[in-house]
Amino acid sequence: MTTVTRAIHFEIKARRKRIVDGPGPAAEEATLPGRVPRLAKLMALAIRFERLIADGIVANQSELAHLAQVTQPRMTQIMNLLHLAPDIQEEILFMARIEEGRDPVTERDLRRVVLIRHWSQQRRAWASLSPRRP
Repeated sequence: MTTVTRAIHFEIKARRKRIVDGPGPAAEEATLPGRVPRLAKLMALAIRFERLIADGIVANQSELAHLAQVTQPRMTQIMNLLHLAPDIQEEILFMARIEEGRDPVTERDLRRVVLIRHWSQQRRAWASLSPRRP
């Protein structure tokens, strides 16, 4: 008689428990204090979505919105983050983790900055919003 021992983990998605092959959730992330700011996640999504469209995997933003299960206007709001100056995008991606409470800057706060065409003016508007590191 042969006995096979294998480690598995379960994932709950759409209210259904499923067995997922491969290693469990990364233990490394569980040990980090706090959480990643929502704005940083949205910025990373916008960059990923742009690459999906550029590579031809997704035809356009409408199809992307359908696949991501968000409305087309919401997809536009997320993709508009790509109109920010590159240094602002980088600062958003590397924002400090949130220990407790609300995010210091939200996507809604940033909407007026995105509308500014000139990067120098964007930087001034961002400076008034962004939390400064000590």
